[in-house]
Amino acid sequence: MKKSVLTRYRVLAYTTGVLLVLLCLSMIAKYGLDIDGAADVTRVVAIAHGWLYVVYLVFAFDLGSKARWPVGKQLWVLLAGTIPTAAFFVERRISRELEGRVAAPAEPVAAKA
Repeated sequence: MKKSVLTRYRVLAYTTGVLLVLLCLSMIAKYGLDIDGAADVTRVVAIAHGWLYVVYLVFAFDLGSKARWPVGKQLWVLLAGTIPTAAFFVERRISRELEGRVAAPAEPVAAKA
């Protein structure tokens, strides 16, 4: 498995996690605190999180299929983007697990003389 597969999953996991936390905070500001302008922020963050979550699903599924995870583990990773802060913990655990399995870049072979 290439390192780029894990890297793109990690980037989307963090991005999705941050946007989900921002979405929760903006919804608290909109509905709980009734702050002016919070509705606009909520709308923008919700749209961004929605689209990037779809990309996260694609990358996480690709990673899971290349890592040959069982269905239960795959679903656990896919759902991590829907629970605030869960994506951070799941990403860290998955990264630690797969670091040893990620192929290092091949070193050039010395020419025989």
